[in-house]
Amino acid sequence: MNAAAQKQEPGSGARLLIDIGPLLVFFLVNFFAPVPGALKVFVATGAFMVAMMAALIFSAIRYKHVSPLLLFSGVMVLVLGGLTIWLHNETFIKVKPTIYYALVAALLGFGLATGRPLLKAVLGSAYPGLSEEGWSKLTRNWALFFAVMAVVNEAVWRNSTTDFWIGFKLWGAIPATLLFALANVPMLVRHGLSTDDEPKAAEPGPIE
Repeated sequence: MNAAAQKQEPGSGARLLIDIGPLLVFFLVNFFAPVPGALKVFVATGAFMVAMMAALIFSAIRYKHVSPLLLFSGVMVLVLGGLTIWLHNETFIKVKPTIYYALVAALLGFGLATGRPLLKAVLGSAYPGLSEEGWSKLTRNWALFFAVMAVVNEAVWRNSTTDFWIGFKLWGAIPATLLFALANVPMLVRHGLSTDDEPKAAEPGPIE
């Protein structure tokens, strides 16, 4: 059996754990780490890096592959998280979501403009039966959402405290992403999405 045949797709619960788990570790460590307040974000960043590595390794071993968006997010966590700890400057971890959102929005927008909705190549098996028009609309919607989130993250971290930014990530960015994913479901069904199989996680990648 070749590698392609051995490749498996995670179910909705596993996909959500892989995508959101490392970020939840960041929040939990930031809230509960027994260190002075000013140091919490750095300890949480280190835990975030370890959790992201665990997610990458788990996905590679259990499912025989790592999604491009997860790999991209993982590299950013390790690079910018490493700079955050090394230079003792939390700006790097704060700007990471902005860079992720902006680059993904740009890639999705470029693919749409050139007639190649890139989400289909990344998430094709997660949306069985979805028509080409459906893929184009889904790509457009996520490109716009990520562009808006890049602007919002920049505005929040530049004009608020670290604690407020972390609270925004937990109570603003994650719910907004999940709600936006759910809001796309009726459109996906109208454009051929099959609901016979176990539903996959609706978000296109890790929540930053």
